[in-house]
Amino acid sequence: MPKDLGHELQRYPRTGRFLLGRLRGAMGEDEKQLVEDLIEHEEELAGDGLIVRRGAECSRSTILIEGFARRVIERNGYRHIVGLQVPGDFIDLQAFALKRLDHDLYTLGPVRIGRVSHARLNKVLAARPHLARLLWFSTLLDAAIHREWILKLEHLNAAERVAHVFCEICQRLEFVGLGSKSGFSLPLTQAQLAEMCGTTTVHMSRALRRLREATGVTFRHGKLECDDPAALIRYCEYDPSYLYGPGDLQFSGRDYAD
Repeated sequence: MPKDLGHELQRYPRTGRFLLGRLRGAMGEDEKQLVEDLIEHEEELAGDGLIVRRGAECSRSTILIEGFARRVIERNGYRHIVGLQVPGDFIDLQAFALKRLDHDLYTLGPVRIGRVSHARLNKVLAARPHLARLLWFSTLLDAAIHREWILKLEHLNAAERVAHVFCEICQRLEFVGLGSKSGFSLPLTQAQLAEMCGTTTVHMSRALRRLREATGVTFRHGKLECDDPAALIRYCEYDPSYLYGPGDLQFSGRDYAD
């Protein structure tokens, strides 16, 4: 767990995980409070609940306080999960500029979310350019993840793809104090894993078996157990640089100074 997580959640219970593990250290306490105060109201949604419908006009954006969400595109009767969101993510901040999303946003299990009106967001961004850059950074992180997923689908086989997904989830949850490289727990089914990896449920079952035989990793009922994280990383040649945490692409607070 990040050493500063307890402090952040105590002072900022709704947004203390925003940019944690990446550029939260570049935020001043006044900026953290501004982000906390952006939330106008909270909602709790059940599993498989719709957060934002594709094509709906958006006048507000959403931060994920607790739980998980997924980006979904449905075409020709098939569902594709094209993104996974974890606590602390502004899951549709791009709607501030686009006004309509090209995909649906659904919960993955029960969630607690905070809603931020674009009118309020616009006032804060106009007055605080440094904070605007940090919020922009958070949307560009999503774009970096999407690019890596495209590369993953192109170059990895099914077992390697699911290994890559597991490595990414472990790393992102470790950033926000909800997991580690040795495993995680979230309400993710085998069928949803298949939708994330561009394969079928039958092929996913085979891929998980191959992965278990090669690395010892087990995935049951949404729980990943990994006794040898290094073996999992080697199996899919995972490089976490695209997440802009520790590594050769990591920013320091100085890089985002005014």
